[in-house]
Amino acid sequence: MAALQTGSYTPNTELNGARVRIPGFVVPLERGKDGLIDEFLLVPYFGACIHVPPPPPNQIVYVKMRSGAGLKSIEDAQWVTGTLHTTVKTSELGAAAYTLDGESMEPYQYSRH
Repeated sequence: MAALQTGSYTPNTELNGARVRIPGFVVPLERGKDGLIDEFLLVPYFGACIHVPPPPPNQIVYVKMRSGAGLKSIEDAQWVTGTLHTTVKTSELGAAAYTLDGESMEPYQYSRH
């Protein structure tokens, strides 16, 4: 069971419906029969929701992938692209103040652009 989550549920409403590309770490929630990840929490640091108390809900994004996504390691940050919504979603690992209709996921690579 996750540690007690505190903090704000208040999202930035200007982002509702925006197409975004967000970096973060994947906390898998559900895998498809093919082994790909269908649903996950995108969190700002490794181990959030599992090994340490979860971040505030307005720093977590619940992602539902259009097609499952492969993941080599949960220790590696990812870029996730899709449409963001200001809809609260709860799970046993924590609450998210945002949901994302995920279209693609790729390994994070630092860029100065």
